[in-house]
Amino acid sequence: MQETRVRALVREDPTCRGATKPHGRLKVKTSEEQEEAKRLEREQKLKLYQSATQTVFQKRQAGELDESVLELTSQILGANPDFATLWNCRREVLQRLEVQKCVGVQSPGKMALALPLPCLGPGLEEESPEELATLVKAELGFLESCLRVNPKSYGTWHHRCWLLGRLPEPNWARELELCARFLEVDERNFHCWDYRRFVAAQAAVPPAEELAFTDSLITRNFSNYSSWHYRSCLLPQLHPQPDSGPQGRLPEDVLLKELELVQNAFFTDPNDQSAWFYHRWLLGRADPQDALRCLHVSRDEACLTVSFSRPLLVGSRTETLLLVVDESPLAVAWRTPDGRNRPSHVWLCDLPATSLNDQLPQHTFRVIWTAGDAQKECVLLKGDTARTSPLGSSPHPSLPVMGVPSDHLLFLTGRQEGWCRDSATDEQLFRCELSVEKSTVLQSELESCKELQELEPENKWCLLTIILLMRALDPLQYEKETLQYFQTLKASRAVDPMRAAYLDDLRSKFLLENSVLKMEYAEVRVLHLGHKDLTVLCHLEQLLLITHLDLSHNRLRALPPALAALRCLEVLQANDNTIESLDGVTNLPRLQELFLCNNRLHQPAVLQPLASCPRLVLLNLQGNPLCQAVGISEHLAELLPSVRSSLT
Repeated sequence: MQETRVRALVREDPTCRGATKPHGRLKVKTSEEQEEAKRLEREQKLKLYQSATQTVFQKRQAGELDESVLELTSQILGANPDFATLWNCRREVLQRLEVQKCVGVQSPGKMALALPLPCLGPGLEEESPEELATLVKAELGFLESCLRVNPKSYGTWHHRCWLLGRLPEPNWARELELCARFLEVDERNFHCWDYRRFVAAQAAVPPAEELAFTDSLITRNFSNYSSWHYRSCLLPQLHPQPDSGPQGRLPEDVLLKELELVQNAFFTDPNDQSAWFYHRWLLGRADPQDALRCLHVSRDEACLTVSFSRPLLVGSRTETLLLVVDESPLAVAWRTPDGRNRPSHVWLCDLPATSLNDQLPQHTFRVIWTAGDAQKECVLLKGDTARTSPLGSSPHPSLPVMGVPSDHLLFLTGRQEGWCRDSATDEQLFRCELSVEKSTVLQSELESCKELQELEPENKWCLLTIILLMRALDPLQYEKETLQYFQTLKASRAVDPMRAAYLDDLRSKFLLENSVLKMEYAEVRVLHLGHKDLTVLCHLEQLLLITHLDLSHNRLRALPPALAALRCLEVLQANDNTIESLDGVTNLPRLQELFLCNNRLHQPAVLQPLASCPRLVLLNLQGNPLCQAVGISEHLAELLPSVRSSLT
């Protein structure tokens, strides 16, 4: 009787289902008596709900896993499918009954599962396989009713996977139809998409059939991010490229067909972001090839520094570095420039005095990156001689450089320092982050986007894609035009003001990349980044050999910790910014002059990191609020006794 009352009351009460009133529905005012009556009714239903739940827990604790527990869990889960504990309890009951009453033919590796209905009584052990199939169908029907209550119930979808995984011959075709029905209701139900991928894998559905399914959904509604995403997973399976990685190119005929499809989508609805994301995936983003970008040895600091093409955590199970000095392995302790134990592009180690003595005419240093299967070496000479080897050749005929992908190498050897670095092109440094497609495809896409931009002059997705395509084609050739598009994008009313900072940072990133490329081509160690309206600093690992850096007249609010990678930096100019913190100016062994005029340094305590720069001799703080602080001169004299400071 109690179970029947629970069933009726729970099903009538929408609050137990977790239902909410649709937005925009007008609320009807009720009298106090009506409100009180409803409150009492809800309390009564809640008591029955809690009573039934308590009964289930008591039976579970007592080991009474029988049909009555299935009955109670059916009524509660039918109203509230998100009760995960009850799904676990239900599986325990089904497993118990499976052992006690299961009959039928067992398939290899699976047990024939008898799933009794709550109304079943004794005699189940005599059921035929046909009747068992009926029971299974009833259980699946119960799960489907739970999904109609909440199509995004984690517990219900998981229970369905568990159930089908234990059946000898599941009807996968019916499950695919179930997914199709629920995706018609909500095409972005990721629970259903996950379940469909599970079913497709179990049923060995050909990727071509699943791709056709995404075709039907996209044709019905272009704004279907889940379908576009699923498509990006299926195409590499249909068209594997043996010589490419997981983000390799598609065959050109397939690519052009997909580009036509996605162009139809964003020409139909330019403001829908799903098609633009898929377009970005089609153009491809390649991971840079694992490489040691630069190896630098300093005799003065007795330190070796190495930069990599990607961040790595040295000392982890997969990332190890081996240092070989004069053909003998040397055990060293690796650390990041800022002292933090986290993945970094730059790692350094201290060298023992024996590896830098003058008893030998030269010392050869080689770093081997085992995970990246790459290595690099440089030579430090005994005398004062400094020489640059021809590009692509070794600094010493008997010591060839191995494992370096680039044919352009720059070596410098001398008494105080030596280095070996890649003289990389823009394709090797930055363009691989944007696209791996050939220029003809990119140029065609650029023209299409420009046509759309003429029709939709303020469409942010179109403007951003144009910028990215220009960067992928030739960042220096399109530099001026790219900046103009950035101005148009920022002025667009379609851009959320909260995203304006992202555009500023992206613009700064591209400008810094261009400056690094120009510096690479000029082969200099001085970088001027003044008057560029920069808001962020990035790619600092590319500036390992820089000696002079000008950041004046920008909008920088802080100097990042990654600045510690600039081990050769001697002069840093950062005047006329909005810098409030100097946490990034730490452990710079060669920094001698620091200019910070007209910033927003308020408290003398922000100068503390400068004490870690042993060669600092000149500090200019004019125009900062801290210059007016009481006792600032005495504080500087105590903190930086060897530094000549300018406050006025």
